[in-house]
Amino acid sequence: MSSLVVVGVQWGDEGKGKVVDLLAREADIIVRFQGGNNAGHTLVVGGKKTIVRLIPSGVLHAGKICVIGNGVVIDPQVLVEEIDTLQQQGCLSEASLLKISETAHLIMPYHKAIDLARERLRGEGRIGTTGRGIGPTYEDKMARVGIRIIDLLDEHVFREKLTHNLQEKNIYLGAILKEQALDYDQIFDGYCRLRDRLAPYVTNTSRYLHQEITRGRKVLFEGAQGTMLDVDHGTYPYVTSSNTIAGAVCAGVGIAPQQINGVIGISKAYTTRVGSGPFPTELLGPEGEKLRRDGGEFGTVTGRPRRCGWFDAVVARTAARLNGINSIALTKIDVLSGFPTLRVCTAYGYQGQHYDEVPASARILEQLTPIYEELPGWSERLTDLRSLDALPLTARRYVERIEQLVGVPVKMISVGAGREETILIRPSFF
Repeated sequence: MSSLVVVGVQWGDEGKGKVVDLLAREADIIVRFQGGNNAGHTLVVGGKKTIVRLIPSGVLHAGKICVIGNGVVIDPQVLVEEIDTLQQQGCLSEASLLKISETAHLIMPYHKAIDLARERLRGEGRIGTTGRGIGPTYEDKMARVGIRIIDLLDEHVFREKLTHNLQEKNIYLGAILKEQALDYDQIFDGYCRLRDRLAPYVTNTSRYLHQEITRGRKVLFEGAQGTMLDVDHGTYPYVTSSNTIAGAVCAGVGIAPQQINGVIGISKAYTTRVGSGPFPTELLGPEGEKLRRDGGEFGTVTGRPRRCGWFDAVVARTAARLNGINSIALTKIDVLSGFPTLRVCTAYGYQGQHYDEVPASARILEQLTPIYEELPGWSERLTDLRSLDALPLTARRYVERIEQLVGVPVKMISVGAGREETILIRPSFF
């Protein structure tokens, strides 16, 4: 295989950053294909933690080329700050190591202002957005009034588009959302400064990737969020604003379907989600608190505490079908140590009906009953283990049961946050 897609199986935060960092050792190019800086990937190498939000997680490997595709929405201020931080750590030493799509859309200050104001007005009905302007940016993209990187590079075009958009957005901010108008000159001058910093990295990434894949280069595509946050296939309306599934790679970077050779699904050994929305296996008592505490379940970007629950095989099975997942990387199994009994959701029940995949109705999702199967737990510490055979018997059986319920083999098991704290069942993925 020369190209692989990494996707989240649940509601995001599955540990994709660590897995991409591991797989990047074999890859030549690592590509981000959707989302924005509302998603953060945490990398722990040599005990040092690095958080990336827009640049692909393979950036810590010397000589790897990182690509930000056209499906990503970019806050240029955040991206420049991220580049600066990584360069201070010795990464991205050459401009050729980072490529930014010329057709990626820009997050503007009015997008963030609208995002925050709308969420405030929703009150208890809020979606749980991060307030970083992701949704409004995708709205403008679909309304064909978005500003792209290529527009920023042309000062005349940028001035014209910003003038038109800001007139309209300021009316909306004031009349509907009761917010202060934004200043044109401040935005224009600030973005022109950022343009000069980003210009050396901008290129036709679609053509570049086509050429490199044709040459046989190994390419790793990295998604943000998770399958259940997909705007079409997730738990709508409590979703993100982009398509997060593997099929979004083709549109999000501009390659053909036949250029994708495999899909790896990342799943926690339990389940979490951030923000509002249905969560069938959520644990509201001491067990949920233990998962949150032991797993360090707080948002990478926002710091918000994550909701925690038992492993949901219904969610994982649905994700496996939607993405065409070939193998699973199971993360944070070490967090389950100390539970005498574990539960796995095998199906849902609602008014006499049985669901073995996630129903589309948000109302049903809020009211259904998870059907559980109990499995024996283990007390041993797993972080130092490096082979499947070294796992406690009950932990191996837990992994085997997940494989059976989801219908996909587990080929990697993370037993800790560090890069080396991993059991590789399949030594090579390309």
